[in-house]
Amino acid sequence: MSRRLTIGGIPVGGGAPVAIQSMTTAHTSDTEKTLGQIFRLAEAGCDIVRVSVRDEEDARAIKALKDKSPLPIVADIHFSARLAVLSIESGADKVRINPGNIGGEEQIKTVADCIRAHRIPVRVGANTGSIEREFLRRYGVSAQSLVESALYNVRLLEKFGVEDIVISVKASSVPLTVDAYTLVAQKTEYPLHVGVTEAGTRESGVVKSSVGIGALLLKGIGDTIRVSLTDDPVEEIYAAKRILRACGLEKDFADVISCPTCGRCEWDSMALAQKVEKLAFRSKKRCKIAVMGCVVNGPGEAKECDLGIAGGKEKCVIFRRGEPTETVAADRAEEVFVRAVADLLGERSSE
Repeated sequence: MSRRLTIGGIPVGGGAPVAIQSMTTAHTSDTEKTLGQIFRLAEAGCDIVRVSVRDEEDARAIKALKDKSPLPIVADIHFSARLAVLSIESGADKVRINPGNIGGEEQIKTVADCIRAHRIPVRVGANTGSIEREFLRRYGVSAQSLVESALYNVRLLEKFGVEDIVISVKASSVPLTVDAYTLVAQKTEYPLHVGVTEAGTRESGVVKSSVGIGALLLKGIGDTIRVSLTDDPVEEIYAAKRILRACGLEKDFADVISCPTCGRCEWDSMALAQKVEKLAFRSKKRCKIAVMGCVVNGPGEAKECDLGIAGGKEKCVIFRRGEPTETVAADRAEEVFVRAVADLLGERSSE
């Protein structure tokens, strides 16, 4: 099991629930737009948010963000020890740096001293674009070079007394990502920030992230995750929550199952399934809901569900725990079932 540390009150590692992260896309100095994104991310279920620090204006803006942000803020800094220090002094709950590009030992020590003085964690690591030249020359682009490069950066911080460290070893290749994290998990007890970098747009990015992050989580590897998408950051949170649920790491949610439909389906079960999933996605009620295309095997396949529906051309059957409880006309199925789902989730207002 990894060590535990805290990022602005959020526990990471040591058996704590896997924390979901994302990153804002607005200029950090535009605090109004950045806060708007942060609040949307928080509402979607994000635990920790990262902001880019390009210049002094961005670094100083962290103080204003901290005053109103509902989420811990991680400052993402490259190439400047001065900006790292200024971000920490402005209230960042964590910094993400690459000691290899922050400067020489004197600059690294300056940042390390500031990290220790403010008692915050730091994330370091490597991706396929930032492998140290020595390891790239020795091992090429490989799991070995990613891990050795990350641990080299860890040792630079350890040398100056920093102990609250999170490691990442990301690649855009899913197999390489899985191999690298599997290897680094064998070599260290530091918490791991897991993700597939540069995963792509929503469709391809969700698939690659689900395969890579899911494979690692199912092996018990990963303490905090980010699904990297070329899309609205809120979509990263939705994808991350679905990954955690699929891996059995989030228990308190409404699980909606639905059949893929076939030639026996004579009603629009697909539209109803999508509507029910949207209605139930944010619920914390632990339950299971089924939308099945036909009555041939719908109730049987979904017999453990709290609530379900299976239909035909003219009528649909609503069932609970596999037992039929109500038959409704197909043209009223959506209205009746959505109301039943709302009742189950406790989301109908009393009249």
